[in-house]
Amino acid sequence: MVRIDSPEVQDFEIAHLSTLRSLAPECMVLLKKNGDFPLSAPCKIALYGAGARETIKGGTGSGDVNVRHYVTVEEGLENAGFTVTTKSWMEGYKAAREAVIQGFYEGIAKEAKELGKSVFLVGMGRTPDEPHYELPIEGEGDVCVYVLSRNSGEGADRPGGEGDYLLTADEVRDILACARKYPKFMLVLNVGGPVDISPVLGQVENVLLLSQLGSVTGDAFADVLLGKANPSGKLTTTWAKVSDIMAIGDFAERDDTRYKEGVFVGYRYYDAAGIEPLFPFGYGLSYTKFEADCTGFTVENGIVTVEATLRNTGCFPGKETVQLYCSAPSGKLVKPLRELGGYAKTRELAPGESETLVLKLPLENMASWDEENDCWLLEQGEYLFTLGGRPVGTVFLDGPVTSDALGHSGGDADFEDWKPQIARRIPEGLPCIQVSASSLGRIGHYDSEKTPRDHIGLEDLSDFSIRELATVCAGKHSDAEGMAAIIGNSASRLAGGAGETASVAAEKGYGTIVMADGPAGLRLATKYIETEDGQEGLDTDAFSSILNILPPEIRQLIHMKLQLNEEKAKTNTVLYHYASAIPIGTALAQAWNPPVAEACGDLVGEEMELFGANVWLAPALNIHRSPLCGRNFEYYSEDPLISGKTAAAMTRGVQKHEKCTVTIKHYACNNQETNRYGSNSVVSKRALREIYLKGFEICVKEAAPKALMTSYNLLNGIHTANRSDLINTVLRGEWGFEGIVMTDWGTTNDKFNLGVYGASNPALCIKAGNDLMMAGSKEDVDGILTGIKDGTITRAELETCAGRILALSKELS
Repeated sequence: MVRIDSPEVQDFEIAHLSTLRSLAPECMVLLKKNGDFPLSAPCKIALYGAGARETIKGGTGSGDVNVRHYVTVEEGLENAGFTVTTKSWMEGYKAAREAVIQGFYEGIAKEAKELGKSVFLVGMGRTPDEPHYELPIEGEGDVCVYVLSRNSGEGADRPGGEGDYLLTADEVRDILACARKYPKFMLVLNVGGPVDISPVLGQVENVLLLSQLGSVTGDAFADVLLGKANPSGKLTTTWAKVSDIMAIGDFAERDDTRYKEGVFVGYRYYDAAGIEPLFPFGYGLSYTKFEADCTGFTVENGIVTVEATLRNTGCFPGKETVQLYCSAPSGKLVKPLRELGGYAKTRELAPGESETLVLKLPLENMASWDEENDCWLLEQGEYLFTLGGRPVGTVFLDGPVTSDALGHSGGDADFEDWKPQIARRIPEGLPCIQVSASSLGRIGHYDSEKTPRDHIGLEDLSDFSIRELATVCAGKHSDAEGMAAIIGNSASRLAGGAGETASVAAEKGYGTIVMADGPAGLRLATKYIETEDGQEGLDTDAFSSILNILPPEIRQLIHMKLQLNEEKAKTNTVLYHYASAIPIGTALAQAWNPPVAEACGDLVGEEMELFGANVWLAPALNIHRSPLCGRNFEYYSEDPLISGKTAAAMTRGVQKHEKCTVTIKHYACNNQETNRYGSNSVVSKRALREIYLKGFEICVKEAAPKALMTSYNLLNGIHTANRSDLINTVLRGEWGFEGIVMTDWGTTNDKFNLGVYGASNPALCIKAGNDLMMAGSKEDVDGILTGIKDGTITRAELETCAGRILALSKELS
């Protein structure tokens, strides 16, 4: 850890911002173009839209990062030499929005009072409506950019109406007016997820998904607008009209949300339903053009190998992604029309330059889960492979292939999954390779010789009392912490850190796990002082926007705290940790290039070393089941392969740093924020295995993360933190995970559930192998002790969980 006692910008900040700026264009997706862009030089530019000046760097909640500064679109354009001619429009919009924001906070305060709940819990994740305004479109210049923005966050799902998934009437009016008035016009989407832009799409010829790229958002956009960089991202989630959002399964139900669509999530659903989306999964253009040819198609030892040669046939340097899909035969199980099997991205190719990429896809990766026999099943028949939408060959498997029978894990759904009629057509004349089922043997998803290491090297914990062991498993806590613990701000060794392990571990020589929230960087206090116990944060602006609507007694306490912070700053040396905000999870995955995520992970790992964190509460890799999930921006994709590969790359980047690790989350089926502490995800075992667990499996097997976080929700009637089948059988037994498992913050606290289900049980967490309860509480310790007393758990089970925590504490200290 480094003590930074100067408020000046540090060398590491400059280096990290430079790295992020170079990576960001790979995360942008060019959705529509007519050749007007890029521009050859800076010029006068008319700039409109909510995101022009109030650019969103990332969503709210634990995914936010307290940065020194981030670059807005307006600032980025001016940094690049543009003259913005619409200052008066942006001032008018700001005034209209400020009035709406004040009313929004007052409404939250009123609602909280009526419900008898905290304003923080009632308001968490909710965002103000877009204001109504009438401002003239009269900025000078031939070039115009309209920046549409949307925000969402942890604690609430997207409302889905105007100002969210839909455009407001004011936005439609102004976007169309800009398209008519200016010779060169680009619609820029500063959003964390899909928006239905169909009302303007027919009249707008240039659309860029800028996304939310963290600290460098505005500068990176200016680079792309001027052609200094070429956007090369592809969509990792389908963009559809609001009327076409999948509605077969439930979404955002308070108690039971039934995933009736089964495995037909995202593009799998749109393919099966025959619905053409606005922009399909995997879509993305470039300033330049590419040609792709399949130059090889072979199968050896059950692995399909496809060679693709890509050539830049346009006028700009650029990168291109090639995507390999497999269409499996439907037999006993109905299969999606296609599933992503692999992908690769070129280096930057100059005009006329080419590169050959090699993609390898083990046939067993295309297996489906057979619920009847609790095993993976690769069915007999013809498998069609397509590259960039073009068929390149087939493989005929002469018989079924299965895995060993695995655990009957995850519970049972109370419905049958949707089974659409899939019309599959295989073109004639394709090369067809015969593969014998007997040559493949058993599907190798499970190593029967691998068992979870109970103590990871720790054999004797007899010097710990039962209460001390329970305290180790409950994290460091204070009975007076209250909301600080729930919102992830309860560490004492790192100001603004999310939490840490109990002091008894350090007292006995095992060290301390210090956690920082994520996943768009490290969420820490930017200013702090050193204390006898560690660090104390001095940030004073966290409550400024809502201070006037808080209850008087809370307002008085905050005023006192702010005054005390000011006094401490005068009498102590103020220290600083300004972290970098990396692109949101969805944007990182849009690069379709694991080295981009790995580089960001490496950057975060370096800042963890500098600031004194050793466990990052990220990456988050839940599936984009519905575009209305408020936390989707943190997550990577609707596809488990992209999710798993991106999370694995991020993990490798962080864990290049010896004393740093990640916490992959939220395991599993955390796909809504509505009543997130007490919602029950009802999911079939097939959908669970193929869609919702697969990304975690990929990350665990490819990158060996040292920590995992269970989710708030229940899975088929049991909290995930209490499911031994999910944790011990699948995660540790089948996949060989050897790290610690922790709860999400406050999972065992029954105060926050809104429905019929109670909180997860601390003793049952231990029984299930969920080692650590965070942020921890006296009630968690008491619950564990009660479990020992009534025979729910044994000392041996408690030692197993505590032993894993202590082993990781020692390794990272």
